[in-house]
Amino acid sequence: MGKFFIRIIVVLVGFLFFACSAESTKRITYHKLTPRSFTDELIVEGTVEAENVASVVCPPWVDGTVKFVIEDGTPVRKGDTVCIVEARQIDDHYESLINKLEQSKAQYNKGKADLEMNYAMLMAQVKNNEAQTAIANLDSLQLKYMPQYQRKIQELKLQIAAIEKEKFSQKLKYLELINESELKKLELQISQDEQEVQRIKDIQNSLVMLAPRDGMALRSRLAYSREKVMEGDEVWEGIQIVEIPDLSEVNVSILATETEYKRIAENNKVEFTFDAMPGNKAWGSIVKKAATGQPISRNSRIRRFEITASVDSFTTLPEIGLSAKCKVTLRHIPDTLVVPQLAIFDDDSVKVVYVKKGNAYEKRQVILGEYSPQLAIVTMGLEGNETVSFAKPKASKVKWNINLPDSILQKHRLTFRQTEYNDMPSDFGGSMIEEEETYQIIIIN
Repeated sequence: MGKFFIRIIVVLVGFLFFACSAESTKRITYHKLTPRSFTDELIVEGTVEAENVASVVCPPWVDGTVKFVIEDGTPVRKGDTVCIVEARQIDDHYESLINKLEQSKAQYNKGKADLEMNYAMLMAQVKNNEAQTAIANLDSLQLKYMPQYQRKIQELKLQIAAIEKEKFSQKLKYLELINESELKKLELQISQDEQEVQRIKDIQNSLVMLAPRDGMALRSRLAYSREKVMEGDEVWEGIQIVEIPDLSEVNVSILATETEYKRIAENNKVEFTFDAMPGNKAWGSIVKKAATGQPISRNSRIRRFEITASVDSFTTLPEIGLSAKCKVTLRHIPDTLVVPQLAIFDDDSVKVVYVKKGNAYEKRQVILGEYSPQLAIVTMGLEGNETVSFAKPKASKVKWNINLPDSILQKHRLTFRQTEYNDMPSDFGGSMIEEEETYQIIIIN
């Protein structure tokens, strides 16, 4: 009885095995080739941004910390405070400049007082000289009654008084010039100190940043972290802190990986869809690619490259900040022979497809043109209307091996090398097989 059940189980297992094998054979799929358009598309994520943005940036000469920043989406009027930056170095520098200005003014007042005192002392000496000269002139009236030696002494005194008078006159002249020069020098120093104080004061005032126009304020993303600005973040000259977009014109910003960046080119057409706006679509094209990438985090080697796509038409204008799914058309070639990549196989460094012929197959060598991860254009080896297999058939099923003529392969190699040399895209629109050429058919027994 036990052996009987064992035999039944073996029969059932065998039946299931053959049934599964037959089923798997039935599931081998085929593809009927017909002329169609070749389209290579890439799906990337983007964010809707304003075309024109009024930016609020950290002012020159500033290295500080964000003390206050307005919340995202806050309506503002021109002149409203949107951000305050604290810069202790600027504050300390301002205090030192105020002290220096006060010292310059004190030095000016002291210098002016010293110069006025020197002038007053010199004027006193001039007055004294004038008095002595007047006395000597009175004594000169008695010269004719004096002995000769006393007359000579008196004449010498008059000469000395005249010399002293001339000396004091020159001193007074030069002292006025010196006083004027010294005072101008001190006044210039005060003016320079006042200008520097005013410059730093203006920088201090600029740390309270105002909205340049009416609109909706949005916090910017920091370039070094890709995070939105928060209180306590470090900022420095030129860093964008707040942006106020023009909501009437938008574009889409894409942060692409290096692989995506290399595949996408300017002027590629883009179709946008938005998860937050079901049914809404927009259309545009790639208008700008950043020259350099940005690290995804500080000190990271992985970079993202910013790509800007225009929004030229839409069903409904998307809102700023919405995430967008961007379908980028990398290449579009109409009316050509396209084969799924699943039907293309490598065979001894050449590409082949298996064409179904009844219950058997032809292995055909092909040359590919443009390709994408899903599809490829066959420029040589197929005529169209063939049915190709998505699975490699058993060797016993392959009855024919069709290779391309050497003349065609040689022509293809020359064309490929010339195209590669000139860095020009290949023209895959037409067949390079001349009418008199024929395939080399090898029948496999």
